[in-house]
Amino acid sequence: MASNRPNQPGSGPPGAGSMGGRTFGAFDEPRLSADDFRALRDVVNAYCGIDLAPDQRASVERRLRERVSLAGFETFSEYVRFLRSDPNARAELEDAVDALTTNETYFFREEYQLRAFREEVIPILARQAAARKRLAIWSAGCSTGEEVYSIATLLLESHELAGWDLRVYGSDISKRCLAQARRAVYGPSSFRVTSPEAKRRWFIERPEGWMVSERVRQLCHFGHLNLLEGDRATAVGRVDAIFCRNVLIYLDGRARRRVIDLFHDRLYPGGILLLGHSESLLNVSTAFELLHLRDDLVYRRPAPTGFGFASPRAMRAAAPVEDPPLSEPRARRRGTP
Repeated sequence: MASNRPNQPGSGPPGAGSMGGRTFGAFDEPRLSADDFRALRDVVNAYCGIDLAPDQRASVERRLRERVSLAGFETFSEYVRFLRSDPNARAELEDAVDALTTNETYFFREEYQLRAFREEVIPILARQAAARKRLAIWSAGCSTGEEVYSIATLLLESHELAGWDLRVYGSDISKRCLAQARRAVYGPSSFRVTSPEAKRRWFIERPEGWMVSERVRQLCHFGHLNLLEGDRATAVGRVDAIFCRNVLIYLDGRARRRVIDLFHDRLYPGGILLLGHSESLLNVSTAFELLHLRDDLVYRRPAPTGFGFASPRAMRAAAPVEDPPLSEPRARRRGTP
């Protein structure tokens, strides 16, 4: 079996050589040079804001090697040149980014945050949206959909939202992940922290796995979206809360600011932004208030006077505090995992 590692210059069996960035001979695998990697990194960054580090070159080469072949090229140089300059390269660029992204998720992930959402955030949102009796939540970077369906079950379980128009939108840059999300059938790895009770209540066993119940799926809508193309996010409309967990860590500073500006624009006044536990808005945006919950820190788009909180105990605006840096996990409060 051929190795997944590229041949090094001068290595390999007798008769192997190289030409134009391509190793030929027994292994016959294209190699990604440092120059081609830098050019590819710039293309990917301009498209979606992902910041590829130099030490990721081997991983990028491994993940894109099949794309080079499927696109009909023999070398990475040709492939990168196509992505940079050909007006018809958009579809291939989407496939390349799809191959580069890591999609690791499962139902009810980061339970402490979902608990905070259920017990403290939903009451706030219910009060703010009481006049319209409609609540919309957006999962930005939803991967294969487990987060979207988890949020939907929490909304359905809330007595405060009984009879409301409830919608959960999921968007992702990966069309492959979205196809799985729409299929709504999952294997054992997606249920690693799901309680037996929740599994019985919200899922139906099928020969190919466990399918999300129709009642939950009716609330959920999925769409392909590159978060840097904010004009397309208008299809989501205004939302009451946004989950964007473990997305910002992959973006450079410029892209983070654009994405956060988009979220601010899409949220109703008083709307809530929930990030991953290792993410913050420090040095990214001052447009949000930092709010302390019992089990989490979240962000709120400031509301005009009169919106108010559900109760002083449920949620309270923080006095000015030092926001934890993006690279360091936020301190978890008592009772969280």
